[in-house]
Amino acid sequence: MAWLSLIGITLAFVQTVALWGIDSGTFTPLGGVPMVVVDNYSLFLNAIFLLTAFMTVLLSVDYLRKADIDRGEYYYLMLFSVSGMMLMAMANDLILVFLALELLSIPLYILSGFALPKLDSEESALKYFLLGAFASGFLLFGIAMIYGATGTTSLPMVLERAGDSGALALFGAVLILVGLAFKIAAVPFHMWTPDVYEGAPTSVTAFMSVGAKVAGFAAMIRIFLYALPDLDEAWVPALAVIAALTLILGNVVALAQHNIKRMLGYSSIAHAGFILMGLAAASKSDQGMSAALFYMFAYVFTNLGAFAIIVTVERRDGQGVNIEDYKGFYKRSPLLALALAFFMLSLTGIPPTGGFTAKFGVFGAVIQADMTWLAIVAVITSIISAYFYLRVVYYSFMFDSLDSTQIRIPAFAAAAVIIGVLITFLLGVYPNPVIELAREAVFSSVQVLAGG
Repeated sequence: MAWLSLIGITLAFVQTVALWGIDSGTFTPLGGVPMVVVDNYSLFLNAIFLLTAFMTVLLSVDYLRKADIDRGEYYYLMLFSVSGMMLMAMANDLILVFLALELLSIPLYILSGFALPKLDSEESALKYFLLGAFASGFLLFGIAMIYGATGTTSLPMVLERAGDSGALALFGAVLILVGLAFKIAAVPFHMWTPDVYEGAPTSVTAFMSVGAKVAGFAAMIRIFLYALPDLDEAWVPALAVIAALTLILGNVVALAQHNIKRMLGYSSIAHAGFILMGLAAASKSDQGMSAALFYMFAYVFTNLGAFAIIVTVERRDGQGVNIEDYKGFYKRSPLLALALAFFMLSLTGIPPTGGFTAKFGVFGAVIQADMTWLAIVAVITSIISAYFYLRVVYYSFMFDSLDSTQIRIPAFAAAAVIIGVLITFLLGVYPNPVIELAREAVFSSVQVLAGG
């Protein structure tokens, strides 16, 4: 199943690359506009989802065997979720956005509880399901309000009519923002994240921390930047405030965590804040959205590379996930310790890593958009984050290990680590090709939605 998944993902990725530069649409109602659009924006995000799936399969193979949950259902549930993410990026209609959200979410609810009969895994699945269903209700109610205000769910038609539709459309936008903020784990809709990330199988946590988050941003960009720009005086300040709160809470609370999965859960909340910075700046800065897209791309390899090491260190009984367990890690596995240190530096935003380039881009965008206060908040919280990221590095290199057993990294997980290190490094020293692709994606999407 793992090999079939890798082959299918690779073929889909090749097709995605081959479609670059094509602006088209399908599923067009009579006299309407396409419900599904294929443009550089959707293709860029689809490439991110497929790369996320590829990396996740690599780090899952041996972990599933070690955790005694090696069941074929795991892979096709993950691929169903990926298909929902890809549909989310291509959705040009609010109804399709909702259907895509459910298609990506329902398999994740099951995967969160995949370690049955472990109680913490079942608990994480139940929490995720209940809060996810609640958030879906907000999203659906918001879509209903937008339909009531504009008479359509088609995003290009909403673009034409939302500006004159009064308070009803604004109320709908607020509800949609709440529903999507849950999916990206933005404050104050983040409550599920630490518990679910800690209780779910580690490979599922890795997948959710990137895939589900980017999918939420994919829908948020389509709806707010391209369908509701006339309401930006309302939602831009809201996004900026949510970004600041997300940065503060994610980084500050991560300081107190002792479980590395829980720490990376709060870390992922903080990184959602950085991406939100780009979105908040996008209405006033040309580079805001491209900076957000580049950040998502870089985050895939940094975060999943780190999780590939975490699943290797984790033991069969689920132990080995505390930060204390990384004491003396360098003496047990020098290469893995160096790779983990590199990923932690990238998450902190220290050059020469993709994380530094990504943060530099969003900082530049918010300054260009005259949101200097938000950039200051981001810089301060980045300094705070250095403590809990570099604490892992400190434990790895500055302590003797109580366990002298050498860590053997399986071939699949080793491939994920190598890919993560190489691309994170390349994005730090030569990011221009990906930055240009992100800019092309922005221009393409504007053209398609405008009917160009």
